[in-house]
Amino acid sequence: MSRIYLSPPEIQSGEYVALKTVLDSNWVAPAGPHLAEFEEAVKSCAGGVSHAVAVNSGTAALHLALLALGIGPGDTVACPTLTFAASANPIEYCGAEPVFIDSESRTWNMDPVLLQNALESENNIKAVIVVHLYGQCAEIEAIRELCNQHGVALIEDAAEALGASRNGQAAGSFGDLSFFSFNGNKIITTSGGGMLLSENWEWIEHARYLSTQAREPVRHYEHRTIGYNYRMSNVLAALGTSQISGLRHRIERRKAHFIAYKKAFADLESFSMMPVDPSGEPNYWLSCLLVDNLRDTLIKSLEAESIEARPIWKPLHLQPAFASCKVYGGAQAEQLFDEGICLPSGSGLTQEDRQRVIDIVRSQIT
Repeated sequence: MSRIYLSPPEIQSGEYVALKTVLDSNWVAPAGPHLAEFEEAVKSCAGGVSHAVAVNSGTAALHLALLALGIGPGDTVACPTLTFAASANPIEYCGAEPVFIDSESRTWNMDPVLLQNALESENNIKAVIVVHLYGQCAEIEAIRELCNQHGVALIEDAAEALGASRNGQAAGSFGDLSFFSFNGNKIITTSGGGMLLSENWEWIEHARYLSTQAREPVRHYEHRTIGYNYRMSNVLAALGTSQISGLRHRIERRKAHFIAYKKAFADLESFSMMPVDPSGEPNYWLSCLLVDNLRDTLIKSLEAESIEARPIWKPLHLQPAFASCKVYGGAQAEQLFDEGICLPSGSGLTQEDRQRVIDIVRSQIT
C-alpha cells in the first residue's frame, strides 16, 4: 500500500525537459537567464507587481523585506500567532520583537480588530506581517487601511497563497512588500526557494544586493556591509518557470479535493471545513477542517494506514521560543489548533487515494 503524503511535489515531463535544458546550457551557478524569466512569471501571477528578486527561501525573502525597511533592535513587528514559525523568526534575526495577533473566525487569518488594538497600544510597531493562511487571503483591505492610518509598513506573507485572490486582486499585490515560498510542499515548487516583490525598486535592489553577499560592483571582491547567501540558483528558477505554467490546473485539482472532502463530511455535525470567504478565491493549498475532540485520533488512524495528516499550525504564542512575546487575543488560534487537521491535498492526489482518506476518516465516526 503506497503512502499518501500531505502535499508532495508534482513533477511532470515538462520539468524534466526544463532541467535538462538548463543543465545543457551549463548555467548552474546562482546567476543565469532563468532567474529573470522566473521573476517575470511570478510578478505576472501577483497581478503585475513591478519588481521582484528570487531567493532561496520564503524565510530569506521575509528577512530581506525587514532589512529593506530598516527593522532593527528596539522595533516591534506585528505578526499573526496562527502561522508557521518562519513568519516570525526573521523578526528575531533583525533583533526586533514580535507581537502576536489572534485570528478571526471568517478566514482564520489576522483579526483586524485586534491588530487595531495593538497599533493603538504599542508605540514602536514598525511593520505588520499579514499571512494568507493555507492559501486564503486575509481581510487585507481592513489591515491595509490600518497600516496606512498608523504609518506602518505592510509585509504580505503570501508564502502559501500563490494564485489566490481577494475581490479580484491577486495575493502578493497588496503589501508594501510581499513574498512567496516555493518549498517542496507548496503549490509550485523549486525544491527550496522564495521571491520578494514590491513596487519600490530601491527596496528590491537593496534586497538583491544583500542576497548576493553584499558584493560591490567592482572587479575584485569588495564588501561594505554584511550580506547573505540568499540568491536562488538558475537551475531552480528553471524548474519554477516550468511549473508555474500549470498553476491554474494545480489550483483546480486542489479545489476539487476541498469540495470532495466538504461533501463527504457534510452530514457529520462534529466536522466543519475551513470557511471560504466569498470575497476571495483561495488556491486551496491545503484542505483543513475542524473536528471536535478527534484531531489526534484521526491523525493516528490515518498514519496507521500510511496516510500523512497534520494538526494546523500551533500558535506562536504557545511556542517556547516565543514565550516572552506579547499576544493580543489568542483563544481563537488555540481553539483552531486544538481542533484543526490538514488532510492530503496534493495536486497529484488521485480520486482513489482521496477516497481512501475519506473512508478512514468516516470509519472513526460512524
